[in-house]
Amino acid sequence: MIIAQQKRKENIAEYLLYMWQIEDIIRANKLDIDLIEQNLISQYKIDEDKRKEVKDWYESLIKMMELENAKQSGHLQINKNVIIRLADLHQELLKSPKFPEYGAEFYKTLPYIVELRAKAGENKAGELETCFNAIYGTLLLRLQGKEISSETMQAISQISQFLAMLSHLYKKNEERPLFEDEDDNLL
Repeated sequence: MIIAQQKRKENIAEYLLYMWQIEDIIRANKLDIDLIEQNLISQYKIDEDKRKEVKDWYESLIKMMELENAKQSGHLQINKNVIIRLADLHQELLKSPKFPEYGAEFYKTLPYIVELRAKAGENKAGELETCFNAIYGTLLLRLQGKEISSETMQAISQISQFLAMLSHLYKKNEERPLFEDEDDNLL
């Protein structure tokens, strides 16, 4: 919860990947708050009030996972909403003449996205979700100590660069909307 709040403010892409990891950690602990408390929360060096707050957060995520049928796989709606907001911003950035560097970065990334979708048979995942799936899958492979090809690492590097740019623009947009109508200032 503490890390999630920090990542949410600083880097939306890292936040989403972290939340996907939390979903998997909850699943690994069988959606059992006692196991989560024993295996995770007890490791945190925090006071009792904060510990209760963290436990409540995990309990609320467990309840959401149960209600949203995400016990075995899939993502919580709160995390899907992040991708939706990012996809909306992504489309606005691509349409806008104010951000040509963003479009250029996306089009450098697009061949990797197409290739990943073809390899994974991912037809329903959007472009951004494909990017996040690639990054998350690579993180899992690294955690398992599996070898990652240089081609995959090249793709991941470009995807990471693209998502970093999108995250940066998302943060700027949160601080001050990037697409405010300039005519509104005349009123």
